[in-house]
Amino acid sequence: MRVAFGCVALALFTVTIARAAEPIEIFDAHLHYNWEPKPYYQPDEVLALFRKHRITGILATSRPNTGTHALMDAKAEGLWVVPFIRPYRVRPDIQTWFNDPVIFNLVQDEFKRGYYRGIGEFHLHGKSAENEWVKKTVDFAVANNLYLHAHSDDEAIEILMRHNPKAQVIWAHTGFGLSTDRVAAMLTKYPKLWGELSYRSGIVDGSGKLTAEWRGLFEKYPDRFLLGSDTWVPERWASYGEIMASYRAWLTQLPPKIAAQIANGNAKALFASPGVTKN
Repeated sequence: MRVAFGCVALALFTVTIARAAEPIEIFDAHLHYNWEPKPYYQPDEVLALFRKHRITGILATSRPNTGTHALMDAKAEGLWVVPFIRPYRVRPDIQTWFNDPVIFNLVQDEFKRGYYRGIGEFHLHGKSAENEWVKKTVDFAVANNLYLHAHSDDEAIEILMRHNPKAQVIWAHTGFGLSTDRVAAMLTKYPKLWGELSYRSGIVDGSGKLTAEWRGLFEKYPDRFLLGSDTWVPERWASYGEIMASYRAWLTQLPPKIAAQIANGNAKALFASPGVTKN
């Protein structure tokens, strides 16, 4: 009996060690699989990249939305695809979408597919957000319980929230280099605002150590941050592993519970709802 018990204990210990050695799972909350006119990487290559780097979920967008359709149609085992409508057909739409009623029609037509959870990532800065088509988009999102994924400065975020106080906004890049004091003020003022951290400066110092300012933000708002790759050009796909490794390097400097929330838990909490199926 002692031998048997010892074998069971050893097996459990081995499994525990193996799991501890696995990199923390990451939900990539800012992913573009652009399709102009075809993808740089084939779907099977992209899915293999996710498996290799233990990406268990993605916020999927593309320009046009064909790439998102492909990721949804793949139904990849172990990968939760959360699709967002990108309000772009071609790259120049970045500069004009918010003034174009045709884009609002595109959003409404895409929504009829029945599986979208948000709109974006879209680019919107300053007073460009004070526009009837932006307000229509925000109101449409609120009416259909959709998130908005905004690549915006803080002024535009404020305007989005004024358009409709019920708006739910994922702030792409969390203001880039905006001061942590201002980020904290925005998170406090708007409970339905989440910061996505791709390209966000100041999180670590030159030696890779988590800065005191950002440690403080993560500890005060552990449920308000997401990670993303922002694969907007092929070079970002080529460095995908390095991007995820850089996140994991500073996540290990946080308490495990907070690290898990930022790495995947917050995204799971946001997007888990009736009618949404994990692949």
